[in-house]
Amino acid sequence: MPSHAQLSEILDTVGTALLTVECQQGVVGPDSALPELALAARSSGALANVARLVAAAHESGVQVIHAVAERRPDGRGANHNARLFRAAERLPVQQLSGTTAVRVAPPIEVAEEDFVVRRLHGLSPIQGTEVDALLRNLGCRTLIVTGVSANVAIPNAVFDAVNRGYTVVVPKDAIAGVPSEYTPAMIRNTLALVATVATTDEVLGCLKRPRRS
Repeated sequence: MPSHAQLSEILDTVGTALLTVECQQGVVGPDSALPELALAARSSGALANVARLVAAAHESGVQVIHAVAERRPDGRGANHNARLFRAAERLPVQQLSGTTAVRVAPPIEVAEEDFVVRRLHGLSPIQGTEVDALLRNLGCRTLIVTGVSANVAIPNAVFDAVNRGYTVVVPKDAIAGVPSEYTPAMIRNTLALVATVATTDEVLGCLKRPRRS
């Protein structure tokens, strides 16, 4: 774990952005297509911690980007080349464009200055989306990654960000996956090798300090 001074240096709010990954109603909401994952996100406090981080980012001027996964009703352009995609096509709740399922889930609040980046294909919220270009145009070089799932989308986001030269911070209690014991093991053995791992409270302590001019 980094010291407060080290984390504070990394999280210079002028060059930092916060990414929420698939924190949408059809994934982590009460009517989730993946109820086990939704339960893990809520019972662990991860979803509440994402909301706390988003609120602090809004207050401190840190850019927030919400990455949402969705598909067209006709499925055009969506992947079919993995078991995960084929299973998703049979779920009772579909992440269809324009539906409630793809709205950012409470208690997370979306502010006017936030970006909501939607993807119709793939596993990553960064690869093949607008996220990288938006971050570069905003001058952001540090990315706080939160959301779900620790099984697939979160490691994809972390690796893609690191490969593009960003410094990544992962609040370990603001991500969730299934089974619940998998998440800390994945963080310890995988994400900690390439990202700075902290707690939500530690990140909040840095975001709530006065911004540098």
